[in-house]
Amino acid sequence: MTKKGCIILSNKLFALDIGTRSVVGIILTEQDGIYHVADLVTIEHKERSMIDGQIHNIVSVATVISEIKSILEERHGTLRRVSVAAAGRALKTMEGSMTIEIAGKPLFTSEDINRLELAAVQQAQQKLLSTASTADDYYYCVGYSVLHYKLDGDEIGSLIDQAGRSATAEVIATFLPRVVVESLLSALKRAGLEMDALTLEPIAAINVLIPPSMRRLNVALVDIGAGTSDIAITDNNTVVSYGMVPIAGDEITEALSNHFLLDFPVAEIAKRSLSTDESIAISDILGFEQQVPSSEVVAIIKPAIEKLASSIADEIKRLNNSKSPQAVMVVGGGSLTPLLPKELSIRLDLPENRVGIRGLDALSDVTLSEGIVSTPALVTPIGIAIAARRAPIHYMSVIVNEKTIRLFELKEMTVGDALLAANIKARQLYGKPGMGMSITLNGSLMTIPGEHGRSAAILLNDNPASTKDFISNDDVITLEQGKDGKDASATIRELIGDIVPIKVNVNGNMHKILPKIVCNGIPVGLDTIINDRDQIVYSHSTKLNDVLSELDIETSGLFEVYMNNKRVVLENWNTKFFIDNLPVPPDHLLNDGDEVRIELHSSPTVGDVISALDQSTQSTASITFNGEPVTMTNSGSSILLNGHQVDNSAIVHSGDRLTIAETVHRPFLFSDVFLFVDYSLPTTASTSYQLLRNGEPIGFNDPIFSGDALEIKFNS
Repeated sequence: MTKKGCIILSNKLFALDIGTRSVVGIILTEQDGIYHVADLVTIEHKERSMIDGQIHNIVSVATVISEIKSILEERHGTLRRVSVAAAGRALKTMEGSMTIEIAGKPLFTSEDINRLELAAVQQAQQKLLSTASTADDYYYCVGYSVLHYKLDGDEIGSLIDQAGRSATAEVIATFLPRVVVESLLSALKRAGLEMDALTLEPIAAINVLIPPSMRRLNVALVDIGAGTSDIAITDNNTVVSYGMVPIAGDEITEALSNHFLLDFPVAEIAKRSLSTDESIAISDILGFEQQVPSSEVVAIIKPAIEKLASSIADEIKRLNNSKSPQAVMVVGGGSLTPLLPKELSIRLDLPENRVGIRGLDALSDVTLSEGIVSTPALVTPIGIAIAARRAPIHYMSVIVNEKTIRLFELKEMTVGDALLAANIKARQLYGKPGMGMSITLNGSLMTIPGEHGRSAAILLNDNPASTKDFISNDDVITLEQGKDGKDASATIRELIGDIVPIKVNVNGNMHKILPKIVCNGIPVGLDTIINDRDQIVYSHSTKLNDVLSELDIETSGLFEVYMNNKRVVLENWNTKFFIDNLPVPPDHLLNDGDEVRIELHSSPTVGDVISALDQSTQSTASITFNGEPVTMTNSGSSILLNGHQVDNSAIVHSGDRLTIAETVHRPFLFSDVFLFVDYSLPTTASTSYQLLRNGEPIGFNDPIFSGDALEIKFNS
């Protein structure tokens, strides 16, 4: 990790680069816009004093800074003030989101969106505080970008003029821990230096590599150091996101060390030779020396290179709203890692010429003194020095609600930045919504929201302002409390609307049909005010059958019976309904003034029902006897009404159960015919006779069938 900085002595700039392994001091001169690196001193840390951009041993770091200061003072005179930059890896990135209810509010405006974004940034800050390993309770927000807007839970391109139930902003925000700045100040003070201005390492590098005219492009700058790789994203004329991955050049060195059994410093030297030499000479920890082609070494460390490229590409996409930027610039000592630009282009789906290493050749207005080797590792410290001259970052003071707040001018500061620094809670930007209430309406739970609060008014130097307005030193910001919304209130009429009674005439009698409304078991009217947790039941049906039931007018309605356990409807005995002499069904919707006539039928007998259903309970046979037609019947079935045996004259009511129990019918016999005819023997008849069926002899007890011709023939 690196901390960087610079100071102005007449036309000289003094820059410090406090890195993970070493501290670099640089003297830069400037004339007519041309910068010249006059001197450069590098001293390694005596112990592990820097971890992930944070000074862990202030005394040790201050000692190294003092050594560099002394060396440079011998050559260039007294050095008292220095401007430093917080390293990119010291920055903390966190995602945050905020959802607000907007149902019933006016259409969404730009200021509504600004405040929603600010609330999301504050939520990210709270998440960072809850997960931070340090007890520090303050972070400078140095930038954020919106990941997504959502309307009612679905992603949407813009919330401007949208209306719905809820609006959401999801952001990724970057913060600088206060402890990083304070530890840097302490180390400089112990070394006899004062901080003149502060900048961020990614901003400084971008200032020299990406001129303002190019910052409208979506470009990623990657500074690959020893322990970490720092990332910054530009878009829409500013730096929108910062990030870091905890692997860098050391990952490649360790791969070499593990494969060839090399001491780490030896492996580091071998790695640096890969980009310039066709083969490298290495000596392992056992003392064996060998000459290995660079191409072979690169093939061995390729998995480590691919891992580094994947980690950087994934973080770039995360910071850039899940998409690849238009181009990637790679700086730092780790940028010389073989194959790295190509592997990055593959993983970001970019042409190879869109991923490039940017060295000092990219700085057309910079020259080097004799003996200073031009490498990409110098881009960042030189950029820090130049950034300190072009755009030094100072403290600014503003007053927020009569409280003085100090801010680092890490970018163009806005009212929103001041509100964040003053710890103004998101809820203070909005009037508190009124209390809602829940009721039960006809068995369904219903929520009635309270009134939306009115947003707080923001004044900048007594003038109305938005959260995006820029601020300057000594500005005064006042937040006027918004108006709280009213608690929810409603009448039953407002819930269910107006219910107009109707008048109907039923069989000559006029009736008024009113709604039935019950609240918590007590009848109430439409203008009753409801309260939280009320249970309301209402009905106002104008269906004919519902109205007759409400009026307690008895109607038999459908006439139905169960014949041998099968339900059947007897249309002839159904109740008939007429309106204006026209038949209507029982569920007909009545209108005001309708005249209803009801026709009821008398109950049928068992015989009527059996006849209507064409159910026969007897067998018959049609024959002729001595030339005369005769119909013979044989009743062989029993009839049960609701379980009791009855005859055909019994009365049947709607809902009764009829059962016709079938029995086995015996065939008709010749002798049975005398039960159905009045026959006497002729006085002149002979005592000798013959029984005939269809002209053939038959016995007295022989069976006969329908259609038979029977006769008695006497002998003469």
